Order: sequence, then structure tokens, then C-alpha cells
Amino acid sequence: MQGVTGKDGRPALHPPGLPQKIYGVDFSGAASAGKKIWITSGIRKNDRLHIQDCLRASALPSSGNERDRCMAALLAFIRKEKTSAFGFNFPFGLPRDLVKRDSWRDFVVSFSFRYTSAENFRKTLCTASDGSELKRMTDRACQTPFSPYNLRLYRQTYYGICEVLAPLVWKHQACVLPMQKARPGRPWLLEVCPASTLKQEHLYVPYKGRTSSHYTARKRILEWIEGPCDASLPRAVRLIALGNSDGDAIDSVVAAFVTFRAVRNQAVTAAFDKKTYLLEGYVYV
Repeated sequence: MQGVTGKDGRPALHPPGLPQKIYGVDFSGAASAGKKIWITSGIRKNDRLHIQDCLRASALPSSGNERDRCMAALLAFIRKEKTSAFGFNFPFGLPRDLVKRDSWRDFVVSFSFRYTSAENFRKTLCTASDGSELKRMTDRACQTPFSPYNLRLYRQTYYGICEVLAPLVWKHQACVLPMQKARPGRPWLLEVCPASTLKQEHLYVPYKGRTSSHYTARKRILEWIEGPCDASLPRAVRLIALGNSDGDAIDSVVAAFVTFRAVRNQAVTAAFDKKTYLLEGYVYV
């Protein structure tokens, strides 16, 4: 992994302190976020990921389709999962020139004071960058599709940082990696990008849609995860991931696998040799 220094070879199967529960979250900042956000859950056992469920965020306790209610329920859920790792597919930061803070933590906890809405967030950054859509170092390295404030992504970035990261960081209720040290007894949050992972695995072909070719592409992705990737899916989850033509369900499955792989390979506890990642954020692929 670029920017990470660690031991060569396969790590021990069950290093102490590593999360056993794994979640992949396909995030959304839409007004009906509860319908758009998908969450895949699994258990890390015997060096394999045993996926258990895949559901919409509206199914969480006290959740619903409306964004505010869904975000509150998601936040409460994360807080309770103290021995878990979560992979979210929204940017955890901005390009260095736009951060305007000395540390990532300061950037996150002051985020909602600097940007009063998602629209204000995008407008401010477009002005600051003279209309250019700047990317972070990790975006360039991992070939993520968009800048954090791109028209298709800015709501995810805004609500992800404002409604998920900031409250957890402010109250020390989670470890956001690699900007914060991984500690046992708190949920670990990682930034992932299913598109970047699929590009890396030569599986990035159109898979979102209702045609037979889209269905076949989703099937190939699941075969990759279940094959050499040391993961298992129950039939019910497989049917959900294949049947969701928007591709959000299968994105959450990929996010869960990437999170599992980062935990298993101990990338989450490796030392980072590039300070830029510690300010801008880092995408695990």
C-alpha cells in the first residue's frame, strides 16, 4: 500500500486488539439517505470474512428514510459497535491547500462552523480553487473518480464529515484511520472507494443498471470476493447484491471486504511515511 510501511509477509491470524466485526457502508448525503445508504455486516473469523447481512440504513433502530433521522441512527449504531471496523465510501478530508488547519482533527471539528450547508461547502471550495476540482494525494494514487467537492460527491463529503466524523471525533468515540491511532475499545473508521478497488482488480466495468450485462458484471464482482478473496456470502445477501440495480448494495459488500482486508493485513496499524495522508485522509483499497 502506497504510503504505508509494515512487515513483509502474512500477519498472524488473530492479532490481539483487532476488530472482529466488519461493516461496509455505501454512504449517501441524499435527502432520502435512509433508502440510499446500504450497510453490509460480517465477522472476521479464521482469517476469513463471513458476511452476514446487507440492508438499507433505514432498517437501523430508530432510523427512517429522511436524512436527519437516518444520520442520527447511523451515528448511534457506530457508537455501540466498540469492537468493529467500518469502511465508508466518502472522502474523509480535502486537498491540503483547502484544509486551512494545522491538523486533521482541527479541520473536522471546525467543519460545520466553516461550512453552513452542503451548497455553501461546494461554492466556497470552488471559489477557493478558482473553479478547479483539486484532488488529494490519495485520490491521485488510488485513482478515485472524483474530487471531494465534485458535483456528484460533495453532499456525501459534507454530510459524512459533518454528521458522522465530527461528532465521533469531538467526543473521542471512534478512531478515524490513519489520522488517529487505532485503539481497542473504540470503533475504527476507514475511508474506502469501491471504484478504486475494482479498478485495481480489473473489474471496473459498468455494473450499475438493469441489463443482463450489468447483472453479469455484479456477479463477477461477487465471484471475485468469494473466490480467492477469502470471503463467504449467504444466499440472501448474494441475491440482494445482484438484484439491487443501482449498485449501492454491492458497493457496500465491496466496502466490507476492503475493510476486512485492511484489518487482516494490519494496514490499519501500519506506520504512515507521508504526512500529507495524515492531513488529507487516506483511501484503503
